[in-house]
Amino acid sequence: MKSYFTLRADVEATGEFVDRKSRFIAQLVHIESEEEANDFIAAVRARHYDARHNVPAWICTDGRERQSDDGEPSRTSGMPTLEVLRGEGLKDICCVTTRYFGGTLLGPGGLVRAYTAAAQAAVAHAREAGMIVEMTSVTPVDVTLDYAQYEQVLHIAEGLGAAVASTDFTDRVVLHLVFRSGEELPFCDKMRELMAGREEILVAPAHFAEFTRQ
Repeated sequence: MKSYFTLRADVEATGEFVDRKSRFIAQLVHIESEEEANDFIAAVRARHYDARHNVPAWICTDGRERQSDDGEPSRTSGMPTLEVLRGEGLKDICCVTTRYFGGTLLGPGGLVRAYTAAAQAAVAHAREAGMIVEMTSVTPVDVTLDYAQYEQVLHIAEGLGAAVASTDFTDRVVLHLVFRSGEELPFCDKMRELMAGREEILVAPAHFAEFTRQ
């Protein structure tokens, strides 16, 4: 997996769908563990303590995913919600859909449509509000060099796709670069060629982060 989409931390997206006076309110947040998912589920249940159902579904980047119908008929609520998250390519994400019963039974098909529509509305709200971000596998690379090499190395780095995270100017220059994972290899090869074995390069382990170039 080179990239995935998730919700920004510390925001919450909501979407609502109404069918025959039953209200379905989907609430979407970023999570990074099962514990965080469970905390959010508990918070929503406390927030909507008077609702008939609070249906959760979540997906983590490590492949774990869970869903529950929370008393609704089997596979009419949690699974449709999870399918929306999967279909949108979202990970590290938790959605809890609250249902306030309107007095009319909707049937299995109606429930599937309602829970799907509410989750889709929450995702649409998140996209429109700029809450969804792409997380990319990135590799940080630090290069220590002389001032005379700074402009040349910076030009090479940017030409090979690097983002400059920061630069330290002391007795020498340290460029703190970030590459999409794999794209650091041509740069490191170029530095070895340029510096003839005198290169000072520190390559950190890859991790997921937003990748932006100024």
